[in-house]
This record gives sequence, structure tokens and C-alpha cells, in this order.
Amino acid sequence: MAILTFVIVVATCMWSSIVEGRTIEKIERVESKTWHLAMNLNPSDGHIMDYTTGWTDDRFIGTYSEALNKDYLNSFIWRHPVNYIALVRHQGGEVDALKVFRFKEGGRSLLSRFQDMDPGRNIVTEGGPVLELVSKNAKNVDKDPVFSVGGDLAFNWAYTNNGHRIVLTGGYLSPADVNDDGTRGIGNHYYCKPHIGEAMSPGSKSSAHEISIMGDPLPTTDWWQGTDHGYGSARDGEVFGNYAIYVSEDATTFPGPGYNLGLEVEVFNTLNFLQRKSEDL
Repeated sequence: MAILTFVIVVATCMWSSIVEGRTIEKIERVESKTWHLAMNLNPSDGHIMDYTTGWTDDRFIGTYSEALNKDYLNSFIWRHPVNYIALVRHQGGEVDALKVFRFKEGGRSLLSRFQDMDPGRNIVTEGGPVLELVSKNAKNVDKDPVFSVGGDLAFNWAYTNNGHRIVLTGGYLSPADVNDDGTRGIGNHYYCKPHIGEAMSPGSKSSAHEISIMGDPLPTTDWWQGTDHGYGSARDGEVFGNYAIYVSEDATTFPGPGYNLGLEVEVFNTLNFLQRKSEDL
């Protein structure tokens, strides 16, 4: 699947240069760039997208029609090389909070990044978010695994028999040899073989959950959102929203809170530059 960038010149202005009386043109160029929905996670849709499910399987999960309402993974987007990633929390498709990051190593797909599990513990972005926006009406931000902490993204955070697909370096990250169940993130399993992405017992979800709950102090029991966990319905958690993952080759901006999401999100960057008028060359 090709991810294309379209360039549209929307305005051109001219004025006289003070150098040798020549005319120069000021050109304002608007570039249209596109984000593509790679994944959506609903922590209460009855499907547990934990550490062992979906991330490395190269298969389509969900449907286009319910892509922003239920768990969804677009395998075509998942295997496409990208340079930027946006984590977007939303309420029924309406943006609630977002962070945009630039990958340290460009030109790799999410599939290849998440398949890189041994030894894992890969810090994949640098410099922190290039964009962070949170609605003034957003709830539970202080307990959110993405928006309550800072730092960069790390993938495949493995320690002993625990694995977390996405964490932030500003939160607590368990040492590789410490089995403390202390890390919180997205795509979690606390009794698995994290270097190969399998549960200790084939298919077991008994120690799995999709989206964590943070806190200060860090919760030591029932630290998961919604119903999508393996701890029994009596221990269901609060839901903060759906979590969408968008990727792009070159987009660095993203619409803010209140924007209604789709399978693709188009953004515009404005560039200004000067050039000498052609007849003066």
C-alpha cells in the first residue's frame, strides 16, 4: 500500500527586491500529508489484545466499519515502512488526547518493530513527543498509561516472564531480571514468554490485559481498564477511552481534541520560501 504526499501551491505573492531592483516572489506552499489508522484498542469489546495477540501475527483483525469502536489491526498498514507514530485516545472517534513521536530508525514497519522481541526492551523514539495535545475536559489523565507520564516510546518491554508492547520511558520500567509485575502500558501479559510472544500456557489470557491504569502510588491490584483482561468479571476496571495508533511517512502534526477520526487523517503543513522572478534570471 502506497502512502502518498500531495503538494498544492495555494498562494503566490510578489514584491520588489531592494537588491538591484529585481522582483522576487514569495511562495506559500501547502503540503497535504496523511496519517493511516494502523490499530485501535477498545479495552471493553470482549477481545483481549494483550502482548501475545495480533502484534506480530501479520493478520487483519476487526473490520473497517467498526475500526474505531472495537479492536482493529490493519495488516497492510502494519507492514508499511513509517517514520512517525501518533497515539490517540478518543471517545467514540472524537479525539480526547494525543501524542506524536518520530522514530529513531525510520523506514521500518510496525510489524518489524514489534517482531524485534529478543531481547526486546527497545526505545524506538527520541526527543519525546513532537506534539502533545490533551483536551481540557479529558478525564483520568493522571492515571493514563500514555498521558500521565513523559519520555519516549519503548516497544516489547520484556522482563522475566512479563511483556508489554508499548510503554513510555517516563514511567517505571522493570529491570530485565526482576519479576515485580511493576510495568504498565499497552498490550500486557504477566505470565508469558516475552522473547517469542507466547503465553506460558498456549492461548492463556489469565494474566493478560489490554490497557493499564497508572497512579501515584502505582496500583498493585486491578490495574487494568475495562473487561478485556484475564482476571474475572468481578474485577473489571474503568474505561478511559479507545486508543488508536496512526502512522505516517512524513506527517508531524495531528488534529487536536474534538476532531472526529477516520481510517485516514489528512493534515496540512505550510512552507514559505522566496525565489527570484523568472524573467529576472
